[in-house]
Parts: sequence; structure tokens; C-alpha cells
Amino acid sequence: MESLTVIYLAYTFIALYFLVLFILIYIPNRKNLFFYPNPDRNYSLSIVVPCYNEEENIEGTIRALLDSDYKGLKKVIVVDDCSTDRSYDIIKKLSKKYPKVLALKTPKNTGKASGAKNYGAKFVTTELIGFTDADSYPKKDAITKMVGFFNDKNVGAVTARVLVKKRDNFIERLQSIEYKIISFSRKLLGFIGAIYVTPGPLAIYRRSAFNEINGFDEKNMTEDIEITWHLISKKYRVEMSLLSRVYTVAPDNFKAWFRQRVRWNIGGIQTINKYKKTFFKVGMLGSFILPFFVFSWMLGIFGILILFYRIVRRAVVQYLSTTYSVKAQTAIFTFRELNLTPSILVFFGIAMFILSFSFTLLALLHSREKEFKKHKLLDILAYMFVYLLSYPVILITSIYKFFKGKHSW
Repeated sequence: MESLTVIYLAYTFIALYFLVLFILIYIPNRKNLFFYPNPDRNYSLSIVVPCYNEEENIEGTIRALLDSDYKGLKKVIVVDDCSTDRSYDIIKKLSKKYPKVLALKTPKNTGKASGAKNYGAKFVTTELIGFTDADSYPKKDAITKMVGFFNDKNVGAVTARVLVKKRDNFIERLQSIEYKIISFSRKLLGFIGAIYVTPGPLAIYRRSAFNEINGFDEKNMTEDIEITWHLISKKYRVEMSLLSRVYTVAPDNFKAWFRQRVRWNIGGIQTINKYKKTFFKVGMLGSFILPFFVFSWMLGIFGILILFYRIVRRAVVQYLSTTYSVKAQTAIFTFRELNLTPSILVFFGIAMFILSFSFTLLALLHSREKEFKKHKLLDILAYMFVYLLSYPVILITSIYKFFKGKHSW
């Protein structure tokens, strides 16, 4: 058996393993996907909103938080990171109108969300501390359906389901599919204690746990991944409320989307590098989350390399064969060369596609969105065949930038 076939089979096995794993987690837990515990008391909560040049979104975000039906929300602390637009003026105006809103400004621009978040956290005195991005809009009942998880003293953080707010163009529609699949997958990972990120659009932490780990790592470009791994390394659990929805503004063009994903991946590499010594150690972080991250990225890289190799190899062989046939004045193609016998590689490829497509449909089926139309089949297929194939390119770019030391926003 040639080495490429062995690599392809290993690649397929790992991919199928993760797909089957998610399905096996789903089957016994499908009735508990939307479960959330009611809080046993009124936990006091403050929400910190980091803001930089968000004059178009910040008022809507603040009003969405003020509209929350959770009675324990004491403060909405909005931290302007020295914006150059009207953001701070809008925040100040709302702080004068609503007593719950506290307007803050960093002494100097930190250049990152984590810097503004940590600055705002200094003014929090409540039992729970939450964070919402300045372009995100939690639903009215989102927080109420999250805080009950803190009844368990071992829970250090709770995250919500992040969805795309605007779906006007093609790339926004593809991201809306992606976000639903990510949220569904994250909830499934929660059943085995393996949630690996508490996304910026809405996450709540136990303040004592947040202070224990000294808040966010300001050197990391994905502070929401790093803080989750840090909490898990300290034996805290992370939960997710699938019924808690928060809508965020996603990139509306390819360039902005590509830059965002490169930043996410560089931050992920930073986090892996920081916690690499926990590999196959330290509970779920080392035994599952870290290997899951690494193997997922390996799948992406090897997948595109194998595809590229096969395309180039076939093109070269076809070119040489055609050139030889023309010079030798022989038939370029005969029916004897046509092989209709399916190989084991084709079988595994078809099986992987069917499982992937089924899982995608399953995730979309559990999205429970009445405000938006159902996704078109063409968009779903484009997501699977075009959108996902771009990820290895993003990952390779991220790795290059990481080793070049290009860790800026």
C-alpha cells in the first residue's frame, strides 16, 4: 500500500472518529440539549462591554442588555478604548439617562478587547461578571437562562449560543450556517466537559474564579479561548445554555472575514503553545480539548495538501501521457483505461460526506429560529464544499504569521 493511501486512510479515520463521536454524544443527550437550571437565588451580575469605534452598534448593544429580564443585573459597564469616533459620546449620553450604565474610558488605547475587559473588571463588585462585545445583542431572556448553571460551585463560566445578526449577502449567510453548527457542536462537547471557548458576544464568569486566574491574558489574540482553558486547568467546569441566544455582527466581506479568522487561528496557536505541557495531562484540557484542537487543525492542513497533491499529480501524469501519445501517434484514451470499480478511498469519502451533511442538517434543525427564513440547500452545499475548503488556507496563513511574530489585530 502506497504511503499516500495510508495517510489518506489515517486522515479519514480521524475525521470519521470525530463525526461519530459527536453523533454518539447527541443520541443519549438529545432530550437535554435545551435544558437550563433555574437559579436558586438572585445572583448579582455586572456586564462589561469593551468598545472601540463602534458608534453604529454600541447603543443597540447597551439597550439590549438593559432590556434583559434578569433581575440581578446591577451594572452595565461600558469601557471605551479611546475610540476615534463618537462611541464615547454615545456611551456618556446613555449613562446619564440610565443609572445602570457606567461609562468608562481607558487611560490609553490598549489595542485589544482583553485590555478594555480587564480595565472594566476592576470596577465590578458583583458575584458574577459577564462580557458582551460592542456589536452583539443578547436576547431578553438570554442571561436568565444562563445564571442557573452557577448553582453548581464547580462551574466557573457559562456561555451562550452565538448567531449571526445580518444575513444580507452570501458570506453572511454562510457564516450564519457555520455559527449554528459551532454552537450545536459546543453544546454537545459540554456533555463531556469539553467546551473549549466562552465567546465574546456573551459569556458570564464566577467573579472569584475570574479573579483567581487574573482575568484575561492580554498577550493572547483570542482571550476567550485562553481564559476557558485557564479555568479548566484550575478544575472549573464550563457550561452552555443553548436557549440563550445572542446575535452578533459578522464580517460582510471576504477580506474582513479572512482577517478575523486568521486572528482567531493565531490566538488558538498561542493558546496551544501556552498549554502544550498539559497534553494528555490535567483532566479534560490535556486529554481531550488540546488533542481535539490539534487533530482538527491537522485534518485541515493534511486535507488540503492531499487534495493539492492529487490534483497536481493527476495533471502532470495526464500531460505527460498526452504528450507521449501525440508523439507516438497512439490513442490518447481508450475504454480499457476506464476503471469503474470503486476503491476503498472512494467508499470512505462518500461515507464522510454523508455523515458530515447529516450532522450539518441536524445542527440546523436544532437552531430554533423563527425570525429568519430556512437556509437554502445551495447555501448549505456552498458552505460544505467552498467555505470549509478555505479553512486550511487560513490555518496555513495563520501558522506563517505566528512564526513571523505578526500577532497584531
